Amino acid sequence: MAEVKAGDKVHLIYTGRLDDGTVFDETGADDPIEFVAGEGQLIEGVDNAVLGMSAGEKKTVTIAPDQGYGPRQDDLVERVPVSVLPDDVEVGDELTAESEDGKVHVWVTEMDDDEATLDANHPLAGETLTFDLEVHSVQPPGG
Repeated sequence: MAEVKAGDKVHLIYTGRLDDGTVFDETGADDPIEFVAGEGQLIEGVDNAVLGMSAGEKKTVTIAPDQGYGPRQDDLVERVPVSVLPDDVEVGDELTAESEDGKVHVWVTEMDDDEATLDANHPLAGETLTFDLEVHSVQPPGG
C-alpha cells in the first residue's frame, strides 16, 4: 500500500481535541477533508503526521502550539471603542480588520457598552492539540 508523500492528494478523517477532551473540530467518516500533503494546507503538525501513513491507517498525535496555531501573543489583543464596530457585533464574532500588514482576522472576546476586546490570535493559539487521524485514501500527483 502506498505511503503518503509530499505532493500526494490525501483524504483524511480526523477528530481534534483540547487537553480537557473537548472536541473542537472533526470530520465525519463519510466526509473526509482533502488536501495536498506537504503544501501547508493544514497545520504543520497534522501535515507532518500523515507523511508515511497508508490508506486505512489510524494514529493519534499530540501537537504543541509551535506546530499548531502558534503561541498566544498578548500584543495581538486590543481594546477599541464599540462605536467603531458594526452595530450587530457580539462576543464570539470573527471580524476582518485593516492593519499595517493588510487584512487580519480578529475575534471579539469581550464587550461592554463602551469598549470591546479584539483578539487577532487564532482561538486555538497556545493550545496543545490532540488529533485522532485516519487516512481514508492517498492519490499520487497526477493520479
